[in-house]
Formats: sequence, C-alpha cells, structure tokens
Amino acid sequence: MRLITFIASTTLLLFIISCTQTPPTNTTKNGMSLIPAGQLNMGGDNDQADPNEFPKHKVQVNTFWMDITEVTNAQFAEFVKATNYITVAERTIDWEQIKKELPANTLKPPDSLLMPGALVFHPTSQPVPLDNPSRWWKWTLGANWQHPEGPQSNIKNKMNHPVVQIAWEDANAYAKWAGKRLPTEAEWEWAARGGQSNTIYPWGNENINEGKAKANFWQGLFPYQNSEDDGFFTTAPVQSFPPNGYGLYDMPGNVWEWCSDWLDVEFYNKKEATSSNTSGPTQAYNPMMPFQQEKVIRGGSFLCNDGYCSGYRNSRRMGSSTDTGLNHTGFRCVKTAK
Repeated sequence: MRLITFIASTTLLLFIISCTQTPPTNTTKNGMSLIPAGQLNMGGDNDQADPNEFPKHKVQVNTFWMDITEVTNAQFAEFVKATNYITVAERTIDWEQIKKELPANTLKPPDSLLMPGALVFHPTSQPVPLDNPSRWWKWTLGANWQHPEGPQSNIKNKMNHPVVQIAWEDANAYAKWAGKRLPTEAEWEWAARGGQSNTIYPWGNENINEGKAKANFWQGLFPYQNSEDDGFFTTAPVQSFPPNGYGLYDMPGNVWEWCSDWLDVEFYNKKEATSSNTSGPTQAYNPMMPFQQEKVIRGGSFLCNDGYCSGYRNSRRMGSSTDTGLNHTGFRCVKTAK
C-alpha cells in the first residue's frame, strides 16, 4: 500500500536475429513505434536473474504500437487539464479501504499521516544494509506528480522528464484517455529486447558500467553515494540516451514502468505463461507481500545498479501495489495494431 510499501547504448550491437524474430523496425507515428510480431524467448539471461525470471519460455506476441518515450510531465499535464483528474497521491487516504490489504490487527496510523502524499527517495548518510528499503524511502506529505520530492519541489523545468509519483490506476486512467493501454509484461519485454534474442540488456550484452553511458542509473554505492557519471541524480529528460533497436528510449533505467499484468512470482511455471499474447495471471501472488495485490513494473530506474536491483536487465520483473506512488515510477503506453 502507499503508506507501507517500501519497497542507451552508444553502439547497438545488432546480432544475427533468430528465425523466430522479426528484424527491427523504424516505423514511427504520433510518437509511437511499430513493434513487429514475433516469438519472445521470455525470462532470465544471466546469473543475476531472480527465481521469478525462470523458467525461460516462449510467448507469441502480436504487432503493436508503443510510445517511444515514457509519458512526460507535459503529456500528463494535458491529461489533467482535459479531465480534472486527481492522482492517488493527491487524495486523502481511506484507511477503511487500505486496511483490507494489511495484516490483521494493523494499527491505524495517526490521521496526520493519512493526508495526501507519497514515497520519496532520500540517500542515506552512510552505507547501510540493503534489506530494509524504509532506510531510504520516506513517506512525504504533499509529494505528488507536480511535486515529486515533496511540496518544496516542482516540475517547472522538467516538463520533458518522465512523470513520476504515478500509481497504477493513474497510469491506467491516462492510457484510456489517450486511446491506448498499458503494455502486457510480455509486450514490454519483447519491445525492450529491440529485435535481439537472449541478450541481457536492451543494447546487447556489454556491461552497463562499461563504455559510454547507456541509461540513467545509479553509479556508486547505493543508497549512500552516487557519482552521477551519467549526469543525473534523479530523472533525466526523455531521449537523453540512445534508443534500442525498435527506436524506444529509456526502456532501461530512468523510471520503472507500469505494466497491465498482476505480479505472480510463480507465473512462469504455469502453462498460461506460454499462451499467445498472454495477459498474465488473473490475480497477484507474492509471498513476500501476501496481503496486497501488486502489478508488474519493468525497466528499472535511476536508483538501480548491479549491487542493488539490476532493474535495467530485459527480464527483470518487480511489483508494486496499485495505489503506490514513488518518485522513480512512471509508465509508457501501447496500442494494438489494426
């Protein structure tokens, strides 16, 4: 839940494409790229992969359109202006609703903490164990998409940055307004691979720490020290790094991106995982968070590095509850090709 969940490339090495894949396309229209149909070999590609990224399995994916960038502050502002939409982070918390997904006998927080707000990243003052995200995530009243780090912050000079502090239901509402939808997890991974087969990252297999900057991620000792070698401490303007083979920017890093699927950490072991154009499980399952339903997030963010989450890998999958806002989570949309 919102109050308790704590959670590129310089040279594209285009390998010989397997016979099950369609070569990359450069077809773009209205800020979207046409992603060709093909058979995705979905799942982990190296020893960094978590158990929920296995077994690797084949999924047929139909042609679809995908936004070439994450949805920006400017684009989200248009949606809000047109609809008067109020995001989850801007609403007072309904305790009676959220306690339904909390352990029994969870004490109600003070009313002062049930006011509108969201989670904001704060670097620690020294190195810390990485087993407790509450060390670097702080519940911040007044944090929302217009004030990503709290009421003292703003997006005045960040209109071309990805919108953040977006809950899943906010992203879904925008997608519907735009005549689009959120990508399935399979669509997201297929698009991220950019026409390459079984590579670790959207740009290929070169380690993210080698060569020129490939994405916006954390350089240094997380969550204590960021050297900002890529030039950014938090979000970067979209299109700051080279696109993948399908012309998509920031699939790795910058902000996590919501998908339409529920997160079931055991889904890859089920026969439904191999269904053509699978839309994922019908309900969430994560024994680490048994009292809440989580949606999949993909792609990593400016907080990821190899010592923490390696979220910029093609197969990396995480989850977050549908009403959670964080300043490293955004989204992009897709549209079914006709």
